[in-house]
Amino acid sequence: MHKHQIMSVVGSAVPAPLRAMGLLACWYLVRDGEAISGPLMSLPAAQALSRQLDTRVLHA
Repeated sequence: MHKHQIMSVVGSAVPAPLRAMGLLACWYLVRDGEAISGPLMSLPAAQALSRQLDTRVLHA
């Protein structure tokens, strides 16, 4: 089973559309060093998606 993690990026690593909205940080779910989600606008959003993925794995 692959484990995913939450990765944060800040500053110029934040995609330009999010920076244009005033965000200075964003979060991604990462598995085996590769992003498995698009940029998420908050840590709680990343945590919620992580829990959803965990639930899917348990019920698969």
